[in-house]
Amino acid sequence: MNQELIRIVDNIARDKNIDRESIFQDLEAAMISAARKHFGLQHGTEGEIVVHIDRSTGKITAFKDDVQIDIRRLGRIPAQTAKQVMIQKIRADERDSIYAEYAQRKGEIVNGVVARYDGGVLVINLTNRIEAILPKSEQISGETHHPSERIRCLILDVREQSNQVKIVLSRTHPDFIRRLFEFEVPEVIEGIIEIKSLAREAGYRTKIAVDTTDEKVDPVGACVGVRGSRIRNIVDELGGEKIDIVKWSDSSQNLISNALAPAKVSEIAICFELGRATVVVTEDQLSLAIGKHGQNVRLAARLTGWDIDILTPDEYNKEVDVMAEAMKDIEGVDENLIDKLLALGIISVLDLEEVGTGPLIEELEVPAEQAERVIAAAGEAAKKAAAENALTQAQALLRQEKSKKKRRR
Repeated sequence: MNQELIRIVDNIARDKNIDRESIFQDLEAAMISAARKHFGLQHGTEGEIVVHIDRSTGKITAFKDDVQIDIRRLGRIPAQTAKQVMIQKIRADERDSIYAEYAQRKGEIVNGVVARYDGGVLVINLTNRIEAILPKSEQISGETHHPSERIRCLILDVREQSNQVKIVLSRTHPDFIRRLFEFEVPEVIEGIIEIKSLAREAGYRTKIAVDTTDEKVDPVGACVGVRGSRIRNIVDELGGEKIDIVKWSDSSQNLISNALAPAKVSEIAICFELGRATVVVTEDQLSLAIGKHGQNVRLAARLTGWDIDILTPDEYNKEVDVMAEAMKDIEGVDENLIDKLLALGIISVLDLEEVGTGPLIEELEVPAEQAERVIAAAGEAAKKAAAENALTQAQALLRQEKSKKKRRR
């Protein structure tokens, strides 16, 4: 019997990934509870019960007040007590083991099998004893999954809740893309290629900026793979989500230009004070630069960390002309100052009003009084431009309403 006890403990430890010593301690605690039940002892009262199980032979010895007792003769009710205590303790140990294992694995990709949908939440079996959930908010839009389907997800969060471990998975988190690249591109996991920045709109498009520590390695080409084999595996895993891989650059201008691909950029003006980049593209590149529903420029902004405004050459020149016109009557202001403002990335009266007098005084060495007149003039011009824009929009809406009425007739 004693050897059978050892085998049972070993099986439980292996199947439930619980420390063997913890199970022996749980067994001893359960037998102590059973003995207390048998002798009618309450916690804190007189009467000490000691139980020890030999870890190598499985031999059980029990004492009550230093007098040896036979633990097997305690009766049915104490045995039932021991069983209940043992079940509770093993469940607690199993819960602690699952939490410790998966809390360490946060941010990793795991494989699972789809079990069922539960009110929009996808329940996934990670093993035959561990379930995890993929909330609707973490599912890729448009994807559907079926029971018994194999699925890969990122471990997003692990927490203890209502006496159980809740493992939350994600397929929309940007780190899911990072881990997929580590799987498919050996140079990433080896550190030869580094993912410097990543921006994602799950299910639609991802932009990723990569760099290399080895000048002989083309980071973009390595991520794409021979005939696109590596990137194709990732795209297939994501259900067709588009992935733009661009070369990282320490130059903000180069990085922004790369990030707006496939659009070709004509000129970039960067304003560090506002954290804003004004990008000029030709008319035929405008729709490419902005992207469907503004997606391309939005992802490029997140990838680079800059607010990005897209303008055509005509729009850019108009903004500059309005700024020059607003300051033409200010004493001491000439084209040289306008050029210096453009070099700072300030290309409109709105920019000028927003940055204030600080950059003019500190960086361009404009006298304080003159700087104040420049900002005041910019503010007046900005108000006028805003009023004109509002009038233009109102007129456009009026024309739309008239057009609708004509069609109804």
